[in-house]
Amino acid sequence: MRDIKHIFQVATVFIGTIVGAGLASGQEITQFFSTYGYMSFWGLLICAAFYMVFSSMMVSISVKYNLNSYTDFINLVSPGFLGKITDYLTSFFLISGAAIILAGSGALLYQYFKLPRYIGISIMVVVALITLLKDTKGLIAINSFIVPSLTTIIITVFVFYLIYSKGTMSLEYLKGVPVHKTIIVPNQWIISSFLYAGFNMLFSSGVIVPLTKEMKKKRVIITGLIIGALTLTLLAGLINTMLLVNIPNIFKYEIPLLHVASRFGPLIQVLLLIVIWCEMFSTEVSNIYSVGKTLENKYRIPYKKGILIVLLIAIPVSQIGFKTLITYLYPGFGIISLIFSVQCIMFYLRMKKSR
Repeated sequence: MRDIKHIFQVATVFIGTIVGAGLASGQEITQFFSTYGYMSFWGLLICAAFYMVFSSMMVSISVKYNLNSYTDFINLVSPGFLGKITDYLTSFFLISGAAIILAGSGALLYQYFKLPRYIGISIMVVVALITLLKDTKGLIAINSFIVPSLTTIIITVFVFYLIYSKGTMSLEYLKGVPVHKTIIVPNQWIISSFLYAGFNMLFSSGVIVPLTKEMKKKRVIITGLIIGALTLTLLAGLINTMLLVNIPNIFKYEIPLLHVASRFGPLIQVLLLIVIWCEMFSTEVSNIYSVGKTLENKYRIPYKKGILIVLLIAIPVSQIGFKTLITYLYPGFGIISLIFSVQCIMFYLRMKKSR
């Protein structure tokens, strides 16, 4: 019974870490998948396979070498110059992720309530800071509530679409949705899928590696991660379907999913808004906590001072805008993540061979 509880916790933490601001808002799915039309569904399946294989390797390596953090993992798998670059860039990405979530909080409240963006940003900063200065152990409990809530609301909206928008929810209609992306290379949707999967897996290492210290049972963690990956793919598939039937209108909004739900009344929209904000908050605290602890362990900067430094950097960066930050930062980090992923696979194969 305890194993089942732990599997559920691992699955929800994994989903909660990857969902973050970009996926929960629909912006990541729009940028990396929906703009490629019907082929986006195949891209999501590529992501699912990548998540399951890569997370299993990450757990096996972390358990064998008794690793504590994403920095330990990166330094082990890639000990040279590239490893240092990846380590620094991962910290940079976590700070950028914090800035993206602040921008997302501002965009969320602006899109629905028409409040100035700085109000949404300020609320997120204050609530995250209070949490970080107290205790972060409640994050697992938060994700255990937020992930099922988000899943329930998205399934509910999807069912409404099936009932009230039968014409656009057909396979024929979805196959006819044109590509809304500048194509630079053939089969670009495959590259986009791997970039998305790559940065998500390196990003989630900040959660997966410490889990191997806490739970010990490798089988339980891997089972939880596989269930999480499959649930995440199902969730992303439902979001992608609803985004596709709302093209091109979704391109006008920073929070496309909120627009998708708008036709079913304010109650659904407000519930979705609350869950998206809570998901943003959960990821924001995780990001800042990870960097704060790294600054404390590597550079002897006190934890409280470290989180203040991260927020002071993230606040001005968030002014660039939610959509713009996702469009330009994520693909760049995805390239670095894919290079690291290849190194990780090679390390894993060497580890298996040396047994």
